[in-house]
Amino acid sequence: MRWPDLPPLNSLLPFEATVRHASMTRAAEELHVTHGAVSRQIQNLEKSLGVTLFERGTRSLRPTPQARRLAAAVRDALDQVDTAAREMARRERGGPLALSCEPTLLMRWLIPRLPDLASQVPDLTVHLSAGGGPVSFERDPVDVAVRRDDFPVPAEVYRSPLFLERIGPVCSPDLAEQLGDGTGVAGVTILHTSTRPRAWADWQRITRRSVEAAGEQTFEHFYLALQAAVAGVGMAIGPYALVHDDLVRGQLVAPFGLVEDGTGYHLLSPRPPEQDARTAALLAWLRTQATGL
Repeated sequence: MRWPDLPPLNSLLPFEATVRHASMTRAAEELHVTHGAVSRQIQNLEKSLGVTLFERGTRSLRPTPQARRLAAAVRDALDQVDTAAREMARRERGGPLALSCEPTLLMRWLIPRLPDLASQVPDLTVHLSAGGGPVSFERDPVDVAVRRDDFPVPAEVYRSPLFLERIGPVCSPDLAEQLGDGTGVAGVTILHTSTRPRAWADWQRITRRSVEAAGEQTFEHFYLALQAAVAGVGMAIGPYALVHDDLVRGQLVAPFGLVEDGTGYHLLSPRPPEQDARTAALLAWLRTQATGL
């Protein structure tokens, strides 16, 4: 063995996390192990080194100066290993790119544009999956994700803007004729979705227009509400990317136009897009497709 004085390596991660948090409980939460497991590893490390690494109080845990120096060295070593692993991954990375996308955006905007992706970026293979909300690149089997920024994004995740969200009521052309003077929504059924229950309230807050519905109906998913709007069942709030193609085809109209709601869509990735040729190519294509949205 070339390093006979090394302490037990499996104790170093719990030790470093405990020093950083000054808490075994928080270290255990970060590492997804029990408090007892962290405590045992700290005891093993102290026994191996022959020193006490923490000053233990009734409600406190203070790393000693020696512990802080060792933790800094562990972090430096882990940073070097992480850098080497990332460089290796970049060299080996050339297979399919796993992309997670919000379900309705995937169905109504991204999938219809895949033939253009195949034409414009023929060397890129994308594996698609539907998903919404926060994504964990360490836990979930995805490389990148398209998400609306309506939830906190961890600082270590890279966000590449794609387009701003614009919303407004949409309905079939025949139903639009029933709206009267056009100052507000009245005399029609309004359609809600469980996945964005405040959509109508947000639109009213932004535009200060009135809504006097003849009835209301709620659908489990956005794409169901929008399909019901196409069928003439009622009027739904339509995010522009999700209804763009239907507006172009004349299947839907937006009698009150569309307004920005303060949110936007981003491509989320665990590292800067330029570090992965596949991600960079996908991002460039997505931004081309997003032009005008």
